[in-house]
Amino acid sequence: MFGRKKKGGPISGRVDTLIAKSARVHGDVEFSGGLHLDGEVFGNVRGTMGESATLWVSEQGRVEGTVEVPSVVINGTVKGDVHASERVVIGAQARIIGNVHYATIEMALGAEVNGKLLSAAAGEPAAVRPSEPRVADPNVVRGVA
Repeated sequence: MFGRKKKGGPISGRVDTLIAKSARVHGDVEFSGGLHLDGEVFGNVRGTMGESATLWVSEQGRVEGTVEVPSVVINGTVKGDVHASERVVIGAQARIIGNVHYATIEMALGAEVNGKLLSAAAGEPAAVRPSEPRVADPNVVRGVA
């Protein structure tokens, strides 16, 4: 009926790990199960290969690095590419600066993505790690083999 809101989130699941609003993590985070991020991660966030993993980034949450998980719900800020082999849900408060690789995507009105939305081709996994940096870094020296 009109005025009724849906109960629960678009992706349900158990939260096994919480990074609180006052926490700052400098380095990569690898997890399985559910991770709820209210704080900041300055590094890559990965779901353990071969296990189910869901990441929830709240409105206060922030990731500066690549996100590689089967399912992700983003309501906060991600500065880096997002690779989701199953599903991506981008909330109205979300701000993503980077490309989003997905199998299934849901995006709310008001969400901001500064990058490309790249659907996984049939038979190709969405969570493929890029071989080259997304932005050319003048401090990176590339040699010829």
